[in-house]
Amino acid sequence: MTRQEFDSFAVAVRSKLLALVWHFKASADMKDDPEDIVQDALLTLWRLIDGGYPVRDNEAIAVKITKNLAIASLRRQRADSVSVSDIDIEGGASATEITDEQDRCTIREELYKSLTDTQRHYLELRNELGLSLDDIAKMTGKPKTSIKTTLSNARKQLLEKIRKEI
Repeated sequence: MTRQEFDSFAVAVRSKLLALVWHFKASADMKDDPEDIVQDALLTLWRLIDGGYPVRDNEAIAVKITKNLAIASLRRQRADSVSVSDIDIEGGASATEITDEQDRCTIREELYKSLTDTQRHYLELRNELGLSLDDIAKMTGKPKTSIKTTLSNARKQLLEKIRKEI
């Protein structure tokens, strides 16, 4: 998409995006200017397109970006108005611990995508459910040595992928 095509698209979709942000502003007393949020959304979309990101539906992604920016604005606003002593997190876990756990889950999901279904299944049974090799063998009907080899290969793959990323 050329800059001129994008400018035409931006003019056509701007009112829809503004209406979306005004909805957020009205329903949640958002302090940020809707014009600023829409401008940021369109700038973000242009950077994606200009950077070669494959965008199939410009309007859909513009709406998604705008919505996410509006929600982020509301969250920042709420975070600014709440002191740390007002935050009560269920279970006594701190916000950092919760965020770290969410990050670990996201990283694990991304790493597991490179494994076969069998490797992923065995790792989940072993690591997340804490089953022994004997238990996994009984569940799957596979020999214990085969499961052990599959787990070992999966762990090696994950380690290599992590080393490449670092």
